[in-house]
Amino acid sequence: MGGPKVPWTPGRTDKTEATVKATDIPPNGRLPDAAQGAPHIRDIFYRMGFTDREIVALLGAHSVGRCHTDRSGYSGPWTYTPTRFSNQYYKLLLSVKWVEKKWDGPKQFVDEDDELMMLPGDLAFILDPEFKQYVELYAKDKDVFYADFAAAFGKLLELGVKRAKTKL
Repeated sequence: MGGPKVPWTPGRTDKTEATVKATDIPPNGRLPDAAQGAPHIRDIFYRMGFTDREIVALLGAHSVGRCHTDRSGYSGPWTYTPTRFSNQYYKLLLSVKWVEKKWDGPKQFVDEDDELMMLPGDLAFILDPEFKQYVELYAKDKDVFYADFAAAFGKLLELGVKRAKTKL
């Protein structure tokens, strides 16, 4: 998909199949509600130890994929190239005039041609000045976005994994 290499170490050293309990599985609500704004997004990610910059970098995952009404209630792609990782998401977030979609589904926003969409949570990233500075940075500099995304996504993948200390 053209994205950065994400550093991470596979395999858990803190759990085995025999020792996993239902309480070890993360609860619902670990990801943000797409209908809410910046305070809610921060609530979710701050408790996992992410900074505003890391939160905005992780949001770059919206450069790929799309929403499906039968799964999330929302509909449409965020970018013109939903199968290619890029910083297009940030560029579009800043440059397109987003208007509320007229439909029977949940509140979401579309471009004037109704080809692309953004969720209320996406728009929170340009309405909040702290978040917006990173949206602007990533829209201008793909290399910085890729480096920050790789680091933040690697951190997310290993979140909560206790590693055995190795001796050199």
